[in-house]
Amino acid sequence: MYYAENPDAAHDIHQLDTELLAQNVSFTTDAGVFSKKAIDFGSQVLLSAVNFEAKSTLLDVGCGYGPIGITLAKAQGVIPTMIDVNLRALALSEKNAEKNKVTATIFQSNLYDKVVGTYDNIISNPPIRAGKDVVHGVITGAFGHLNLAGTLTIVIQKKQGAPSAKAKMATVFGNCEVIKKDKGYFILQSVKETRFNTDIL
Repeated sequence: MYYAENPDAAHDIHQLDTELLAQNVSFTTDAGVFSKKAIDFGSQVLLSAVNFEAKSTLLDVGCGYGPIGITLAKAQGVIPTMIDVNLRALALSEKNAEKNKVTATIFQSNLYDKVVGTYDNIISNPPIRAGKDVVHGVITGAFGHLNLAGTLTIVIQKKQGAPSAKAKMATVFGNCEVIKKDKGYFILQSVKETRFNTDIL
């Protein structure tokens, strides 16, 4: 299970060399992390749907071995912070950031429990297998860690709960837009339009 602090799967190192957002990227992966043999399609759709300002701050929640945060740093010049509960994934993220010449803040956090401060944008390919409570935790926790006018953007398959996630985001933020659909994957985005949300206080 990739949503574990210390995966006990035997190591199975893979090297992924590919192109994302017109950038040549290289990732080392391993057993016990999500999508070790290829960049998963959901992450690819998510990356293709966003366009962040250069030097804006980005929090990648559930970063895995780092494909989303690292690619956006290379392609769009964001300043990434990458978090995950999985220590093996975090070690790979650190190695992959260095390999791709990306400066990133990387640390362990179970959802937002170690996150301090606010960001211009939060992005996530949430761990569906961890359950609805975790996915909705990504959504509810994001509000308090976003700057005003900041965005939360997630990818989720329709059959794995996109309608429920969309409803949750609309409740928490007061808005939610489907900014892209591709082969059953929905890219959902909410904007923080107010300083406080009484629904989640």
